[in-house]
Amino acid sequence: MAVLPFRSRRAAVAPPDPFAEEALAQTDALYRAALRLTRNPAEAEDLVQETYLKAFRSSARFERGTNLRAWLFTILMNTHRNSRRDAARNPIDVDSEVVEQAQALPGRAATPEDLLVDATLDVDIKAALDALPETFRSAVWLRDVEEFSYAEIAGMLDVPIGTVMSRISRGRKLLHDQLLATRGGEAHGAPSNQRDRAAAAGPDV
Repeated sequence: MAVLPFRSRRAAVAPPDPFAEEALAQTDALYRAALRLTRNPAEAEDLVQETYLKAFRSSARFERGTNLRAWLFTILMNTHRNSRRDAARNPIDVDSEVVEQAQALPGRAATPEDLLVDATLDVDIKAALDALPETFRSAVWLRDVEEFSYAEIAGMLDVPIGTVMSRISRGRKLLHDQLLATRGGEAHGAPSNQRDRAAAAGPDV
């Protein structure tokens, strides 16, 4: 077999896929959100892997130039919601090179982003967040930690913006009350976005 010249061999190597690189850069953020949803490391890993499988299989439908991070979180939330509705959950098809690219999620070395989140959310706050009902926990996490807009969260949770505002408001109140009970005084450091304090909360559905 003829050997390609050096330049030809370089040209024959496929360039990195920008979509894949940008998507996989969100692995840590997706895993943290999945862990808050499932409160189980193994289930969180499965959820992130399934999210990536769906994302890469549907990559042609992603509109380039829009918010890929929000798109991935939407898939994550939809996947989790659907899995909860399906009592007979089928095994995840992990026979894919895409999953291998995501690597093992739990037990990996902490990234600077992980350390920042850990510094921002102390043990009491993490425990209080995990104690919230899932409906409120996911809304508060997406807004106050991941800093998505109300409109983006509404799309992820498939509910009206007014419902998102209500869940965030009520979730923050529950979180604050839990921290007061835990700390026996004023709750400091609870995640809260200053821009949201004056937002009116609509009725939850």
